[in-house]
Amino acid sequence: MKELEDIVKAYHTACRQGLKTALATVVHVEGSAYRQPGARMLVTENGQLTGAISGGCLEGDALRKAQLVILQQQPMLVTYDTNDEDDAKLGVGLGCNGVIHILLEPVNNDDPRNPVALLQEVISHRTPAVLVTLFTLHNRKAPQPGTCLVLTANGQMQHHIPDCHLQNAITADAHLALQTQTTFTKTYLSTGNDYTAHTAYLPPAPQLLIAGAGNDVIPLVKMANLLGWHTIVADGRPGYATSKRFPDATQLITAKPIQVLSQVQTDQHTAVALMTHNYNYDLALLAQLLPLPLPYIGVLGPAKKLDRMLEELTENGIVISRQQRARIYGPAGLDLGAETAEEIALSVISEIKSVLSAADASSLREKTTTIHSREQQIILQQQL
Repeated sequence: MKELEDIVKAYHTACRQGLKTALATVVHVEGSAYRQPGARMLVTENGQLTGAISGGCLEGDALRKAQLVILQQQPMLVTYDTNDEDDAKLGVGLGCNGVIHILLEPVNNDDPRNPVALLQEVISHRTPAVLVTLFTLHNRKAPQPGTCLVLTANGQMQHHIPDCHLQNAITADAHLALQTQTTFTKTYLSTGNDYTAHTAYLPPAPQLLIAGAGNDVIPLVKMANLLGWHTIVADGRPGYATSKRFPDATQLITAKPIQVLSQVQTDQHTAVALMTHNYNYDLALLAQLLPLPLPYIGVLGPAKKLDRMLEELTENGIVISRQQRARIYGPAGLDLGAETAEEIALSVISEIKSVLSAADASSLREKTTTIHSREQQIILQQQL
């Protein structure tokens, strides 16, 4: 989600500067690649790049082609075969052992449904969304509709699909992707052009509520901001949760623990870290957090502290279910041998990321399958 936010921000900056732009999107991958379908990059006519479509090996060539797209104001589908050992033919250093298809779209500032306008719709609401990119995979000279539909969880939809039968099929699949929280690629067969759609389910950016505004929270907020997470810092002490100390925080709250959650809209993408170093503050907030369907509640400090907190809550008549207990992580963080505030922040944020991604946080060298799931690359077909 951060990549989309950066692209939208860069686009508005380019508009103010009077610069034309193009959007590059990885739409399909065969084999291995550094970025997967859905990765995007904004290109300005003077060569500024925001986002990424590879590890840096394709950007130079894609830049030149994107500038041509800007000049001609016509979309273009480009294919890079990284299995080819003769990298000199492309003028880039490859080696991912895959075929990467990239769609380049000119962005018309006067079109209210241009590709970046649809990205803007995705990030405008803190709700899940589905984004559809439509292209012709086997006929690069055919029309390339590109970024064509956005469906948000609150029911809002924007699209520009001229064919009504194709529109109905894609819209139905967009609703399915939103309902099942899945991403897939599908080819729609017709008597005319056969179109392929990358239908991507996009959850909102993670939200991190941090109880505590001590010095050890500062690097945690900085790291979360770097990842594009929304951060909320809450503390009961006036003068601690301030914009001067936390310029990267999304929201700052000075309140007693019983007043914090009334100022925060939590959801299934919200994680919490209890880091006040104030036992009673953390305990009172934990009691309010338990009933909420949060994926992660981290408690900083030794295991004995958490055991004492849970015991005290039980003695006060609060029943802690097995499911609620499973969402509490204490001591918070992965075992990285962390000692400094920065290292502890890395440990905690790594654990949160692994929980939100349902990953086991093991070394990639121990992985026996592909790094990225291939599920989204299964091509389904539908006859219109």
